Amino acid sequence: MANPKSFADRVREARLAQHLGLRELAKLLDIAPSYLSDIEHDRRIPSEEVTKGIARVLKLNFDELMSSAGRFGAEAERYLKKNPTAGALFRKISEGKFEEGELRKLLDQAERLSKQTK
Repeated sequence: MANPKSFADRVREARLAQHLGLRELAKLLDIAPSYLSDIEHDRRIPSEEVTKGIARVLKLNFDELMSSAGRFGAEAERYLKKNPTAGALFRKISEGKFEEGELRKLLDQAERLSKQTK
């Protein structure tokens, strides 16, 4: 299985692909260029709000970006705390070390169930 790209790699590669300079992207995100440099060199993981901005500006998938940062987001963390079964499900998935295709099937099923409950 291929080694997934880090959060820093995803951000840096997307910025370069869009021909944005570090200072230019930092200005669009309203953050210091030094902070963005730290993000791109794996020295810091941004807040959920900054990650949303990065995803929006660089046209990256927010959920995948959050996952690559090792974060779930405040709403998901609250949900896991209130619903022990969700935590147990996550642990089972983690213990199972499923392949990408299996995980995609589970995600698709969860998205279908989510649409049914709305």
